[in-house]
Amino acid sequence: MHTTPLPEGLLAGEDGQARCWWCGDDPAYVAYHDHEWGVPVHDEVRLYEKLCLEAFQAGLSWLTILRKREAFRAAFAGFDPAAVARFDDADRQRLLADVGIVRNRAKVDATIANARAVLELRAEGERLDELVWRFAPDDHPAPRTHHDVPASTPASTALSKELKRRGFRFVGPTTAYAFMQSMGLVDDHLVGCAARRRVPGREA
Repeated sequence: MHTTPLPEGLLAGEDGQARCWWCGDDPAYVAYHDHEWGVPVHDEVRLYEKLCLEAFQAGLSWLTILRKREAFRAAFAGFDPAAVARFDDADRQRLLADVGIVRNRAKVDATIANARAVLELRAEGERLDELVWRFAPDDHPAPRTHHDVPASTPASTALSKELKRRGFRFVGPTTAYAFMQSMGLVDDHLVGCAARRRVPGREA
């Protein structure tokens, strides 16, 4: 239990654990912060899903997308790239009528295009996992306050450029960096956050 003031950017939860400021006290957000955000992911489906959901988040809060995530998964065939790549105009109309997701034509089209880009990678003998993890920096200083957490980095700019070259959409440098944070390519849990200690090799 924390009885002294926490460093800037950390909040004490009802359970006494120090957490990054952005998750607040919403139970779904806290669970996402504690068990998902920053944990290294190599599964192709989850990487593809996150790229697409980060695109849907643009202009919205991540909590909004998180609350709709199961509806997104149902609407987009569990984010199986092979299935989504086959979506046609009828599927587009179905998605744009689905009140459970964010109904944005450009983002729906980007999700379908991104599925096809994943399949094109496979056809070229490469995997999405291999592509994105090439851009994980060897050295990433642990942020001590929220001021130390960037919106984008040279690595995310390079990842964005490569993803676009490979046919992915809605993957600008800021979106690419949010993806890198959430998928564990970088660990931006603040020093002192309990979640930094939950993955082997993290600096507490």
